Amino acid sequence: MKIVIADDEAPARSRLKDLVDELGVPFEVVGEAKNGREAVTLSDLMQADIVLLDIRMPVMDGIDAARELAKLSCPPAIIFTTAYEEHALEAFEVSAIDYLLKPIRKKRLEASLGKAESFTRKRWEKLQETMPPEQKIRSKICVKVRNDLQLIPVAKVCCFRAGEKYVTIFDGDQEWLTEESLKSLESEFCQEFIRVHRNALVARSRIKGLEKSPEGHFFLQLEGVNEKVEVSRRHLSEVRTLIATSIA
Repeated sequence: MKIVIADDEAPARSRLKDLVDELGVPFEVVGEAKNGREAVTLSDLMQADIVLLDIRMPVMDGIDAARELAKLSCPPAIIFTTAYEEHALEAFEVSAIDYLLKPIRKKRLEASLGKAESFTRKRWEKLQETMPPEQKIRSKICVKVRNDLQLIPVAKVCCFRAGEKYVTIFDGDQEWLTEESLKSLESEFCQEFIRVHRNALVARSRIKGLEKSPEGHFFLQLEGVNEKVEVSRRHLSEVRTLIATSIA
């Protein structure tokens, strides 16, 4: 379940992200916003399933953001997170799934996300039945660049490479960092990208050839990229099949 966290205080966002990370699968934080407007934009771009939404924020507060989120073609489940109990009634008037008072405890968050997951899964399964295949996959990936949001066309990406904390997106000339996991990217873009290593996905259309080093390691040559990408022996057979099919 893709989660967007919206709070104008960085420590609060960090605290929530740590709690979600501790809960683990199926929950994953895919973006953070510091005001309501960013929350709406990011939720739409990332196709968020759940938004953890603070109420008192600059630019656009949480209540107004919830109203805008409800207008999306696939609105996420909303869980309000706030230190102010007096907003509870107003929050539920905009169809919030739950209302969490700070400081938020792990067990309380887990119960709330469970409610949102049940709601979201049923709604999403119903939507998937009628949605054209081409609309189920993003054409752009949203990343943070300094204090701004930037959209990276998936068609431009040649490689995703996982590090200790982030995944790096390469397009041959530039690179960006994303908090999305390599596993989730592989699941969504499996038609366009192939796993070649435990820490790397490459665009099928960018593969030029396969070479073997004197030490016996295998590397892919990618169109428009000087650096070669190592292929693990586990994925070597699939890569060879792909190359042979492309040549044929």
